[in-house]
Amino acid sequence: MTFRFFFLILQIRGEAYSPFNQSQHKQQPTMHRHLSAIIAAAAALMCGEAMACTSLIATPGATAEGSSMVTYAADSHTLYGALYKQDAADHAPGAMRNVVEWDTGKLLGQIPEVVHTYSTIGNMNEHGLTISESTWGGRDELAGSGLIDYGSLIYITLQRAKTAREAIKVMTDLVNTYGYASSGESFSIADPGEVWIMELIGKGKSDKGAVWVARRVPDGYICGHANHSRIHKFPLKDKETLYSPDVISFARKQGYFDGKDKDFDFSRAYAVTDIGAVRGCDARVWSFFRKYTSPDEMDVYQPWILLAEGEPLPLWVKPSRKLTAHDLKWMMRDHFEGTVLDMTQDIGAGPYDCPYRWRPMTYTVDGSEYTHERAIATQQTGFSFVSDMNNNRPEVMKGILWFGVDDANTCVYVPVFNSATAVPRSLDEATADLLTLSWDSMFWVNNYVANQAYNRYSQMIPDIRRVQDGLETAMTGAVADIAGKVASMDKTTATATLNSLTDYWAEKTTADYKQLGDYLLVKYLDGNIKKEADGKFSRTADGMPVSPVFGGYNERYFRSIVEDAGERLKVGDAKQ
Repeated sequence: MTFRFFFLILQIRGEAYSPFNQSQHKQQPTMHRHLSAIIAAAAALMCGEAMACTSLIATPGATAEGSSMVTYAADSHTLYGALYKQDAADHAPGAMRNVVEWDTGKLLGQIPEVVHTYSTIGNMNEHGLTISESTWGGRDELAGSGLIDYGSLIYITLQRAKTAREAIKVMTDLVNTYGYASSGESFSIADPGEVWIMELIGKGKSDKGAVWVARRVPDGYICGHANHSRIHKFPLKDKETLYSPDVISFARKQGYFDGKDKDFDFSRAYAVTDIGAVRGCDARVWSFFRKYTSPDEMDVYQPWILLAEGEPLPLWVKPSRKLTAHDLKWMMRDHFEGTVLDMTQDIGAGPYDCPYRWRPMTYTVDGSEYTHERAIATQQTGFSFVSDMNNNRPEVMKGILWFGVDDANTCVYVPVFNSATAVPRSLDEATADLLTLSWDSMFWVNNYVANQAYNRYSQMIPDIRRVQDGLETAMTGAVADIAGKVASMDKTTATATLNSLTDYWAEKTTADYKQLGDYLLVKYLDGNIKKEADGKFSRTADGMPVSPVFGGYNERYFRSIVEDAGERLKVGDAKQ
């Protein structure tokens, strides 16, 4: 059963709400935006906002420790962030399994179960195989009508495959046998040795199957996808490129392509390529590439990401240095900082440089329509992760799922291991839900912190970073330390040790973030900033609170007020 099924149909009990404990415990470059065209593609810009996701990829040769790495952000306005687990199991001959649509909870039907299924934790299985996705929709007439939706495709495959190549075969066999029920999807499919990107779309209501292309990301390169099809032209005779036999002929039959086979472009044929799709989607991948190559190298693709003109963004690039899990965690916190799309550098950021924009994505002023940017980090994330897979670590921890809930920018990534047999209470789906606040839930305490920061971002974010950095640095050290100890343990002891490590850091993070939220409430109460000394809020000799700092607003915001109502508010010329 998939996590969205649980989310949508289970009645989950959480703790009752209780009152807060108030104790202390640049200027943007000018762009030619063609906004009217963007609005004409508004649906694509939204990129299926019900579950719009970002996945970044780094191959072993592109990482400092020789790991395969995949990231994922499950972005949804109705998703409660939790960690979902399925145990390994043996199944009797003739056993069947339900296929439940990931997005809706609808029972699509049943398929035969295999003899043995592997355990899964989040989007990783016991062998370290990791699969993530992003939806791009594609041509409306190709929406599938089969039995296997994209979410079930991921989780059934994780229970049946050990390696990335095996996963591709399982996935394509499933849709060929039972039919594909969803729209266009990109998948990151990774094991400790290699990473593949696969794109797949159905054939419409009259044909239950799907067409697809899978490409192995060359070792030493990085890749990514973010709700737009990323595979354009591909080699037809290459052992590192796999595709359905009819991927070109079906496009010809449908009238999507009429050129030579060697010129076939999967994305152009099956996706919708317009300003909305690239500005709202490919731009996120561009920001990743730009950070780890060079601005000059990537800025030549600005016509593509801003206007859908010129050469498409490359499918992969070689980074200027080798990346770490830390790098990818911070990439998931990106808001286009330092780029032409920097979300902190216009008046929409408000007086505290907030890199968030509330939905809807588009709006109208005086008959003209405009758009917000869509960054990797977004407020409506349910959960995100950085999967670090490496065969040089002990078998029980060759896969490390650095798992966080709520906004990736303010979350803390906790280590979860491929051998996990339990889920910490703070991450358990039964602890709370989206409509039930619980201080035992990491999702809720992270929201407690994040939603305060959205109102006073530039002032609060340094306080958040201090706690966030401290926790993640300590956890990285703890994982490195325990790797040597686990190597000499038997599997049962090693698994229990790693379970305890995950549980400790999950519960500590939850407790520390609750304290952080309390601290922020006190420090920034009523628009003021309390003074501190030696880690405590300052008091007078008589025990009274010291007069606070009046934080005010930034100059850009003051100027916007003057432009809007300056004549009414002006009290005289400023003294020199």
